[in-house]
Amino acid sequence: MPASPRPPALMFQGTGSDVGKSLLVAGLCRAYAGRGLAVRPFKPQNMSNNAAVTADGGEIGRAQALQARACGIAPVADMNPVLLKPQSDVGAQVVVQGKVLTNAGARDYYRLKPGLLPKVLESFHRLGRGADLVLVEGAGSAAEVNLRAADIANMGFAEAADVPVVLVGDIDRGGVLASIVGTWQLLPEAERARLKGYVINKFRGDPGLFAPALDIIGAQTGLPCLGVVPWFAEAARLPAEDAASLRPKDGGGAFHVAVPQLSRIANFDDFDPLAAEADVRLSMVPAGLPLPADADLVVLPGSKATIADLAFLRAQGWDIDILAHARRGGRVLGICAGYQMLGNSVADPLGVEGPAGGVAAGLGLLDVDTVMAGDKVLVEVAGSDGAGRPVRGYEMHMGRTDGPDCARPLLTLAGQPDGATSRDGRVTGCYLHGLFASDPFRHAFLGRDGGIAYDALVDEVLDRLAGHLEAHMDLDALLRMAGA
Repeated sequence: MPASPRPPALMFQGTGSDVGKSLLVAGLCRAYAGRGLAVRPFKPQNMSNNAAVTADGGEIGRAQALQARACGIAPVADMNPVLLKPQSDVGAQVVVQGKVLTNAGARDYYRLKPGLLPKVLESFHRLGRGADLVLVEGAGSAAEVNLRAADIANMGFAEAADVPVVLVGDIDRGGVLASIVGTWQLLPEAERARLKGYVINKFRGDPGLFAPALDIIGAQTGLPCLGVVPWFAEAARLPAEDAASLRPKDGGGAFHVAVPQLSRIANFDDFDPLAAEADVRLSMVPAGLPLPADADLVVLPGSKATIADLAFLRAQGWDIDILAHARRGGRVLGICAGYQMLGNSVADPLGVEGPAGGVAAGLGLLDVDTVMAGDKVLVEVAGSDGAGRPVRGYEMHMGRTDGPDCARPLLTLAGQPDGATSRDGRVTGCYLHGLFASDPFRHAFLGRDGGIAYDALVDEVLDRLAGHLEAHMDLDALLRMAGA
């Protein structure tokens, strides 16, 4: 363990997954940065296929990238030293300090975790140098005591780094009293002592009617309430971390975009700028439902497992829907793995994503072929489309795509062509994530003269989230607990 003293820090652990820890930390990052503090976000272990490329050439969870933005700083790999990217129901790619370490099944990773704790602590202390405050986000539930022996994400990290903890409960899903009191009861005495208080998140209703519940929690646990945070509807405008949060977003809008929710969908925040446009109707189509026949544009998203998700796509009958859409003259766009799927074939001779030697037929809408090989591309990049409109984002992929349609690239990135376009111009693909965050490109692609300024919108929502937490949480008490 590093010999340096720990930086001022406070950890937010949940009573379960999806209780709102990520957004609470993002809002607090913006609030404390607004007070002039040098704030850093940290998550020891994350599981997400929605990842971001860092300034130092690594990859971390999208939530930590958003939290870094809230702090007004560039994301770095130390903000999320262990990232698990699920490739199957029981296995994931293990990314350590921004770089791929191995692929592991659930049992193999359980055995691997204790050896990763020194790396986690190294990143934590390195990140904390010069910081006024480090806000740490846990993962899942604080009370997964059956897995405590190898834990590096919650109390295992908190004890090793000597960080105080605030518990977060989600009242919207029900049972918040039982979840907080039950979590407290399941923890051993030493870990209970590490809890400094709790926050009730996503509250709707009359706070006065909830007051007796606070007395009950206090009597059972002795913990103070550090805030009852009302539902913040604008959170839906910020990038989500977990694919479980994706839902069909059908509503008003003259331009209809359909996105099939692949089983290993990745980097799905690519579509947030589209959803934010008032005249766009974005349908995130779950398994078991057909793609809407009235879609103007079908977008194939990124995936952590291209060949496996090609099979999944066909199992839903979406290949038939996409080909019919193209025959009707509809437009199709593929991003990253979605771009690879639009080609003639995807080959994996080295077993990068699955069994070595695997080959799958693509949809054949672009005259290109992809071979999974070589090092993983992780790079922030900028460039332009064919009309000179600026674009910027990041590439995060394995493999190389070549073929006749690459002679009509969609983009030029860092002076090099990227992507492909069909002869009729209706089917396109590229490797650039973040494509639609470029306002000029997005507006032109949708055939609009104008629309929202997306980056400004995200910062405005973060500002309002910070104000929301300032009004409903005791931020001064949190600072004292952190030792800031």
